[in-house]
Amino acid sequence: MSTDEIIIDGPLARATRILCQVSAKHVAAQADVEKSQLKDYEKGIQDLTAEQERRLILALEHYGARFIPDGKDGGYGVRLKFGRAKVRAIERWEDEGGTPGADDV
Repeated sequence: MSTDEIIIDGPLARATRILCQVSAKHVAAQADVEKSQLKDYEKGIQDLTAEQERRLILALEHYGARFIPDGKDGGYGVRLKFGRAKVRAIERWEDEGGTPGADDV
């Protein structure tokens, strides 16, 4: 799915960040925007450019979000990439020993 199909606004960005349990500092760094810009966007005080929104979507996806496009069966939104059972399985796999590597989750 391309980021052109995804609808994002400040409240959805904040909800997604909280759902993924990641700080504004980390999301802003990943999206290459200022933390204050992100916080103001989440509050509806400031708009982001289309390019900044695209990078924000990619940053939130990096932290495990999956965006749901607007459609005939329901409105747009967000969900986690993995369910709880899958997350527990991944955590078990990662705890099996060896040097930890980069997370793709």
